[in-house]
Amino acid sequence: MVANLQVRQVVTARLPVEAGDFRMLAFHNGDGKDHLALVLGEVDGQEEVLVRVHSECLTGDVFGSRRCDCGPQLNEALRLIGAAGKGVLVYLRQEGRGIGLIEKMRAYNLQDCGYDTLDANLALGHPADAREYFTAAQMLARLGVRSVRLLTNNPEKVEGLGRWGIPVVSRQPIQVNSHPDNARYLVTKTQRMGHVLDLDRIHQDLAASRQTCSELEGWLQAQTIPELRPLVTLTYAQSLDGSIAQIAGQPFPISCQESAVLTHRLRRSHQAILVGVGTVVADDPQLNVRFVDGPSPTPIVLDPHLRIPDQARILHSGRRPIIICGPEADGARKLQLSQQGARLLQARTGRGGEFDLAEVLGALRKLGVERLMVEGGSRVLHSFLRQKAADLAVVTVSPRWLGGLSATGERDQGITFPSLTQPRWQTVGSDAVMWSRIEWPEVQRTQAVTRSAGRR
Repeated sequence: MVANLQVRQVVTARLPVEAGDFRMLAFHNGDGKDHLALVLGEVDGQEEVLVRVHSECLTGDVFGSRRCDCGPQLNEALRLIGAAGKGVLVYLRQEGRGIGLIEKMRAYNLQDCGYDTLDANLALGHPADAREYFTAAQMLARLGVRSVRLLTNNPEKVEGLGRWGIPVVSRQPIQVNSHPDNARYLVTKTQRMGHVLDLDRIHQDLAASRQTCSELEGWLQAQTIPELRPLVTLTYAQSLDGSIAQIAGQPFPISCQESAVLTHRLRRSHQAILVGVGTVVADDPQLNVRFVDGPSPTPIVLDPHLRIPDQARILHSGRRPIIICGPEADGARKLQLSQQGARLLQARTGRGGEFDLAEVLGALRKLGVERLMVEGGSRVLHSFLRQKAADLAVVTVSPRWLGGLSATGERDQGITFPSLTQPRWQTVGSDAVMWSRIEWPEVQRTQAVTRSAGRR
């Protein structure tokens, strides 16, 4: 059906803009819309012409909406073409990835209720992306362009032009600055729609927009450190139903991007960060603070049988990780990991291979660790709660249900849950973050007895 469209040039006019003195050509292809080409310099018969194929975004291009990156991309493309002295910006009337302005506005409302940009389109009965690139290819052909250097982060545009006869000799990324209003949109395009964007840069942009110390960070720094062990902060993200993953052993992003930046700021407030080997095997985390400025904490892994993979990123990060192993750990494997730069500590294990955390924490304090952040997974969080080995809790709650893996395992596994002292809440992006001191029942009973004795 698309190939039957007849693309024809209608009119040409001069269009001087800040980036240069362009010619604006209007094309029609029988779809009821007029598409535009902004041309700078001589492109007829030329190879490797710098080209941007830009789909209309009234909200971003005209009104400067911060929900997307369309307006800044449009301006940056014009600037780059102007700097090159020659090129074409093809402006296709494909609002909202082809679903139109009204439906895009309805999708915005769904996004405000927690949907990402892809799921919002699907929920309205539209494809994730309804755009076509036959028209753009025909417009470039009418201009005499033989091959292009394409300004895009979307590989589908490269394929789309090539499919209709316009060779793309190279793809030039056009990533602009991100901010809290468009970060989730950009991450969704990268993780679910195949766009090529630097996720680390997105997080760094977010961090740069929040340079002041948050209330939570100030609260953390004000906490008193115990004498014989580190101050322990349990931190994790969960859904409304308490799930930290959909399926055990498989990573699943729960919190929003703003929360991810906050997590890196919290890591920066601790000297070490502890996870279980299951998290390393499933996620291969970096456990650093790459989204913010500051020192990265020392990675610590609870690994009774030394299952950590040789290629795990924390073994090659330039920091010396600490691996806590059990008495039954293989000696040859210990030596191998030591040669890779890891520091091995041995601790007693009990039922199911669970470590004696009092011994582990005492050993870490002797190594100089005063503030320890525990990120899980589920078995590790369960151990710290069951052994009453935590002082603080920072829990991020994402507005969704998952029906998956609980943060603390089954409810009949011997945990006496603590209470929270004056919990505080903060909205971070679409998430809610709670933080509080942890009070264990034994401590509360001791305080009650002391107060009672004092009244006699």
